[in-house]
Amino acid sequence: METIAHLLTKPEISHFIREAAGEVFATMLAMELVPGVTRVGRTAADQHAGIIVTLGLTGARRGTGQLLFEPALACRAASAMLMAEYTKVDDDVIDAIAETANMVIGNIKNHLETRLGPMGLSTPAVVYGGEFETRTAGDPEWVIVPFQCGADTVIVQLMLTDHPSGPPRRAWNAAVRSGAQHENGARLSS
Repeated sequence: METIAHLLTKPEISHFIREAAGEVFATMLAMELVPGVTRVGRTAADQHAGIIVTLGLTGARRGTGQLLFEPALACRAASAMLMAEYTKVDDDVIDAIAETANMVIGNIKNHLETRLGPMGLSTPAVVYGGEFETRTAGDPEWVIVPFQCGADTVIVQLMLTDHPSGPPRRAWNAAVRSGAQHENGARLSS
């Protein structure tokens, strides 16, 4: 199987992110995004105070897409989507930005499928609060694209791996060696 690096470049991923985010924000929220400089790194920020929406990508390749919202922009986006005024983050705001992230990452997934084959998309998971950190096992590289939307910032980032779907092979092999059983009682085998 060819690696992601042979099928898709980081600049192409950046282009997919810019196109998908710009289209969703313009069409669904009537908001203009101005893309910043793309970078490739381990994380957008070590600590974050705001809202992160995460969606998993599955298939022959797997990965994660995230949107990082400042609370003020999340409220503006929810106000535009739901046609009501929101000045603080509440359940409606969280639902609206989760749907926004679902559309952005879903559009990126559609672009990726043209090069990587069929992929699935998980349900959005939202983290909101004061200062917190997010980390990804294995310390993969992310393609990170910041956008200005008026005075506020939203960051869209994507990470893809060459690992096939399913449990990591080392964990699976260790479970088989230990004689582990599936929840239905069947013995695991390689």
